[in-house]
Amino acid sequence: MLFAHDTECGLVAAAGLVNTAGPDREGLPDVPALDEFIAAHGWSGRHEHTDAELREVRALRPRLRRIWYADTDEVVAIVNGLLRESHALPELIRHDGEPYHLHAVPRDAPLATRMAVEAAMAMADLVRTAELSRLRLCEHPDCDKVLVDLSKNRSRRFCDAGCGNRAAVSAYRARKAASHS
Repeated sequence: MLFAHDTECGLVAAAGLVNTAGPDREGLPDVPALDEFIAAHGWSGRHEHTDAELREVRALRPRLRRIWYADTDEVVAIVNGLLRESHALPELIRHDGEPYHLHAVPRDAPLATRMAVEAAMAMADLVRTAELSRLRLCEHPDCDKVLVDLSKNRSRRFCDAGCGNRAAVSAYRARKAASHS
């Protein structure tokens, strides 16, 4: 299934945001790191460059992470809660050279609110199309990152942090060790 461009961007950005937090890492340690994240994911609109904004964005991460572990009903509850709390009102707009796409809050809404709503709208598309199985956990045993499998054959197993390469190297070494035994 092909998703709309804004849906794919929302899914990738949500996974990216979730992956900035982990038991032994803080991927958004300061405002410049948030600036880099915003640039990397093409966020436009209001951005205050403040510690308060950074705290609001960080506070969103656990709620979004929960989506990767939830069943459909819980995903729906999270999505509906994010949309309701943000007073989302979808409208078609175009900006920055992009074709018409959906925004559900104004571009001058707080950054964390826009991130929450964009993620919620993207997740709503997954629910509506019965594609929640595209939300996955990295299969590398030492990784706690999430991913979105947007491949046509639904075969993605590892995050973008090099886990696929590490798994391939481990498998190669195991085969070599077994052949020398």
